[in-house]
Amino acid sequence: MTTTIDRPTAVQPDLNPTRHISLRQSFANSFTMAYRGLLKFKHNPEQLFDVVFQPVIFTLMFSYIFGGAISGDVSSYLPLIIPGILAQTVITTSVVTGTQLREDMDKGVFDRFKSLPIARISPLAGALTADVVRYFIATVITFTTGFAMGYRPEGGALGLVAAGALVIFCAWAISWIFALMGVLMNKASSVQGISMLILFPLTFLSNAFVPVDTMPGWLQAFVKVNPVSHLVTAVRDLANNGTVGMDLVWSLVGAAAVVVIVAPLTVKAYMRKA
Repeated sequence: MTTTIDRPTAVQPDLNPTRHISLRQSFANSFTMAYRGLLKFKHNPEQLFDVVFQPVIFTLMFSYIFGGAISGDVSSYLPLIIPGILAQTVITTSVVTGTQLREDMDKGVFDRFKSLPIARISPLAGALTADVVRYFIATVITFTTGFAMGYRPEGGALGLVAAGALVIFCAWAISWIFALMGVLMNKASSVQGISMLILFPLTFLSNAFVPVDTMPGWLQAFVKVNPVSHLVTAVRDLANNGTVGMDLVWSLVGAAAVVVIVAPLTVKAYMRKA
């Protein structure tokens, strides 16, 4: 009589991308992927160098170089420059999302994610959610540097929290654009190069560092419609005065529109190309 030995059955990958995933499961999968991103920060702390050192260097450099020329002294310049540095730093650090996504795809990490029975959006949403920690660190360090230099905003603690939350949300929304670039482009260096080529004119041709009325008329017309200018003005209103204006509304509406439009495009491109 022969006996049969039961062999363990190999776990088969989920090859059906159309399987139904509930909204609750999607959130759970995304937070699991976000936790993976936080572990990457723990094992590679150099990924946080830009959000730790860039706010300090830029705040000191701009304040002591341009403070006297623009506002008469550094203390008078801080209410203008701190919100500008905050918006510039957090937005530019969101570029890392696209470059790291491209690097992970080149290593085949996202190919393995596609074979798992998880929500299709979760690898992308998780990576972008983990980067919120980077934006939070940059926000705290920017305000702390400003306080050390004598920045005393009149918006109070609530105004500072609201200003920081606004910048973080807008940066998270913008990071979907760079995530889409990371999926579509073939090299991480291309993502970083083109992203900076777009961001530098937007941040420097805004009201982040100098008053708009000091610019030529033709440039003022662009600065006033620049979305970065709306964000910087909203941050100044919240942090410096504790007030809410239309710039806050435009910033929130613009960020929400970016997420609604770009996030589905990013997921679709990722499923097609990953």
